[in-house]
Amino acid sequence: MAADQFILTLSCPDRAGIVAAVSGHLAGRGCNIVEAQQFGDDETARFFLRLVFQSGGIDQDELQRGFAAVADTFDMQWTLRDRTQRHRVLLLVSKFDHCLADVLYRWRIGELSMDIVGIVANHPRETYRHLDFDTIPFHFLPIDREHRVAQEAALSKLIEASGAELVVLARYMQVLSAGLARQLEGRCINIHHSFLPGFKGARPYHQAHRRGVKLIGATAHFVTAELDEGPIIEQDIERVTHADTPDDLIRIGRDIERRVLARTLRLYLDDRVLLNGSKTVIFTS
Repeated sequence: MAADQFILTLSCPDRAGIVAAVSGHLAGRGCNIVEAQQFGDDETARFFLRLVFQSGGIDQDELQRGFAAVADTFDMQWTLRDRTQRHRVLLLVSKFDHCLADVLYRWRIGELSMDIVGIVANHPRETYRHLDFDTIPFHFLPIDREHRVAQEAALSKLIEASGAELVVLARYMQVLSAGLARQLEGRCINIHHSFLPGFKGARPYHQAHRRGVKLIGATAHFVTAELDEGPIIEQDIERVTHADTPDDLIRIGRDIERRVLARTLRLYLDDRVLLNGSKTVIFTS
């Protein structure tokens, strides 16, 4: 990855001339576009663009100042990131740690390029004694009905203090309040152990088993104030049969959950996920 590569993502009302204005602006400053993806949504009348370009030595501050005028002209929502700048990520987990273990492994081997700023759990450190957290800060925030508000207030302070750009609910089996969900809008991802929008809420594999499903899956989505209703980022499925028990579905589901969350993180960390109202635009490689 070249040291002077930047990623520009944007969305705006769709109209003629957007690509020409953006590419012309970059060309006029000696920048070279090396990757480009775009999508015009007829339903929402919005345009989405992801560009990777070489800056030719221009620093990020100057690039942002220069692009602001183009963005204002087209009423753009946009971000510009140095591709070498790693996202700061906070991981939240409960008792089931298979997704956490998988994310840590992929992070250690360099598959997930990010800075893990902490792990927050509502179970004590001993629950995860088989996992090597190395120097990652670990925070135990137990929760019960009487102390839910205080626990979430502590969690909110921790998120802000850590400088986390992304919060990942890696099977964090606790519903966030509407207030915290709104606070984290667009930067909190949940891995749900079901193929949404079906089988929402608790014990989805048991729900699926009672219905005799032939396919089960997992869904990664942005967290919103409405439980399990956030914009979907990634999904996957496996075929099952009448002979599979709820425990079989849970076992199969663990594998689906791990790979769906990993794919989701790779997409997000490379700025390939753009919000489009209640949906997402995903620019795959």
